Amino acid sequence: MRHFLLGAAMAFALSGAAAAGGRKAVVVETTEGDIRIELYDETPRHRDNFLRLAREHFYDSLLFHRVARNFVVQAGDPDSRHAQPGQRLGGGTLDYRLPPEIRLPRAYHKRGAVAMAREADETNPGRESDACQFYIVWGKTHSTAVVEEQRERIDTLGGGARMTDEMFRTYRKVGGLPQLDGLYTVFGEVTGGLDVVERIAEADTDDYERPFDDIRILGVRVEE
Repeated sequence: MRHFLLGAAMAFALSGAAAAGGRKAVVVETTEGDIRIELYDETPRHRDNFLRLAREHFYDSLLFHRVARNFVVQAGDPDSRHAQPGQRLGGGTLDYRLPPEIRLPRAYHKRGAVAMAREADETNPGRESDACQFYIVWGKTHSTAVVEEQRERIDTLGGGARMTDEMFRTYRKVGGLPQLDGLYTVFGEVTGGLDVVERIAEADTDDYERPFDDIRILGVRVEE
């Protein structure tokens, strides 16, 4: 069983117009409504991988198999397509990984950020991303003390990583997951349908964070 996101978590309409700045965008059509996602050019491997999988209809009929309240909603497990009620999910993937493309402070875990899941550091010290499982951040607002603590942690990462004043305000007033910054690749953000993400995030789940009532991706449409 792959425990995507587990290590860091425990340690602490919608079509037609081109994306802003020429970014590629997709619309994730779900049983709860549509979610529009712009993909970052600064993370080209992750962007192109997601676009390829979308065009190949890989995500069609997959479930949002994990809903961690005040944390993330997660999808992309190929085993979820024909999963039986109550079946434990989260371990399915494809036969490759993606090298990390962590771009702090440009891409961070604000509410609505889209990132790739991965195995924990113990089995994946290079922090390579999973090939297909992704999550959308919901998170919560944080106290000044918590955000200051995360700012100090991020400042030790090197490579130009830092927490900007904008990031600080976002984590205080809007919400997100600063504890994941620098650990997972954020490759896009929700630009439409955040209310749909909220509905998914409020789903009732079993002990393994799978929603009792299936929430399914109907398809992922690339805006050309």
